[in-house]
Amino acid sequence: MAVPKRRVSKTRAAKRRTHYKVTLAVPVKDIDGTWKMPHRINKTTGEYKN
Repeated sequence: MAVPKRRVSKTRAAKRRTHYKVTLAVPVKDIDGTWKMPHRINKTTGEYKN
């Protein structure tokens, strides 16, 4: 089993984690021309995908 020889400092661990970012969902234009959030149903037609 691999065991680290030294303790990883808080700064080094934080630098490694800076690449994991949460991105905001961007509204997409639906087939009928209305804007909706991705992976949600269309409020005007009630459909999910086509």
